[in-house]
Amino acid sequence: MRQVGAGPGTLALDLCCGPGVVTAGLHSAGAEAIGLDFSPAMFQLARRNVPEAEFIESDAMHLPFEDVRFDAVTIGFGILHVPDPISVLAEAHRVLRLGGRLSFSVWHGPTIPTVFGDLFQVIGRHGDPSVQLPPGPGLHDYADPEIVVPALTNTGFSDISQTVVQNVVETNNADDIVTLFMEGTVRGGILLRSQPPDALADIRAAMIKLIKSTYGSNGPWRLPMPSVVSAATAA
Repeated sequence: MRQVGAGPGTLALDLCCGPGVVTAGLHSAGAEAIGLDFSPAMFQLARRNVPEAEFIESDAMHLPFEDVRFDAVTIGFGILHVPDPISVLAEAHRVLRLGGRLSFSVWHGPTIPTVFGDLFQVIGRHGDPSVQLPPGPGLHDYADPEIVVPALTNTGFSDISQTVVQNVVETNNADDIVTLFMEGTVRGGILLRSQPPDALADIRAAMIKLIKSTYGSNGPWRLPMPSVVSAATAA
């Protein structure tokens, strides 16, 4: 919560809140937190996970709030799941007070080692080409400063920064990674769950082979899954 300065007396909005992980962090920091998601299933899950917070089922591209209401807006890995990220950033700016802070996170692109990128390469080689992602930006577009800085500047933000966070996934079973992404991610999960059985089996086998050849023949493995956190101030 450091990037948005969340704490006691802060009114924070967590967009695309999913199961409420970031909302819970805002609440734990002492902020008054409101989570918003368009998915009824995620909305209900977040409500159970963080009963102390307020949750609203709505669209991040058309926020149901008056102007300059919030001190902070967060988007935890949600920006790549919306059809029009610029609309979300513009709406975030509209509801932020002057000097309010925005922060959003995305997975890092393929310029550094990442098991997320490894998996999508494997899906590209072994998956059914007729299975396509739903509309949205490129998976790593909003990790790229050449996209992020103009997008934030043009929607009214300044004081823009990006920070790489070196996350890792730990596992003793190389096959767990495909299951993790199938059950725990949105776009990756859609791609994997939509595969024909033979293609999914090929993806699993290829991913196990890649993990062992790249990260060591024997587990446990600590697999890199870096993210990028962008932050800015409403000017």
